[in-house]
Amino acid sequence: MTACEEAAGKEGATGREAAIRVVLADDQPLVRAGLRTVIESTADAHVVGEAGTGAQAVRLARELRPDVVLMDIRMPGMDGIEATQMITSGAPATRVVILTTFDDDDNVYAALRAGASGFLVKDMALDDILTAVRVVALGDALIAPGVTRRLIEEFAARPAAARRTRGVHRDPHGLGDVQRPRELAGVTGREREVLTLVGRGLSNAEIAASLHISPGTAKAHVASLLAKLGARDRVQLVIAAYDAGLVSPSR
Repeated sequence: MTACEEAAGKEGATGREAAIRVVLADDQPLVRAGLRTVIESTADAHVVGEAGTGAQAVRLARELRPDVVLMDIRMPGMDGIEATQMITSGAPATRVVILTTFDDDDNVYAALRAGASGFLVKDMALDDILTAVRVVALGDALIAPGVTRRLIEEFAARPAAARRTRGVHRDPHGLGDVQRPRELAGVTGREREVLTLVGRGLSNAEIAASLHISPGTAKAHVASLLAKLGARDRVQLVIAAYDAGLVSPSR
């Protein structure tokens, strides 16, 4: 194991054992150093390892079983997308957050197929990235609002025939089929509100604040929507919200 792969936090029987365990995967040491600084400044998260390549990230994920991997897409050798697929298939409990840029849309779609739980843009404030680590570690999915808008715009640009077949939503990016929610049958009024906010890129905590409900209630509504709409994940809910006319690229 190289120096950049070594676990950073074998603190022993300390309070940090209950903290969110994070692996950093980026080929730029300065990026890793910045992320490590902000993560290690908190009491509820710490870095257990660093990787400079996708292959190293996969090996660390298998050895250390972290809660979250912050994954760059472009790395030498195995890229972040292939590494994400290998991590999520081999260690389902580990959540992967992709660090991307606004012009990486194609890679975002590929990473969705690979099982990523979140997408953040690299120019976000470090504190916002830390918040995202916490959100994803709790089992939620998170996509930066800008990436969500681009996702919707890309979806909107596809011909309607390519998106709908006999009431089934055929996702053009290979994310699976979602039953088309023509009238959102069985979805309550409150769930429609939640679906609209999911479509706008809000996290469960932000939805809770917007609707003046508890985060647990917001999470329960999202889980109910996933079941009722036959959606695999939060991104498919974004597409379902667009398909139902609840959100559009201009809203």
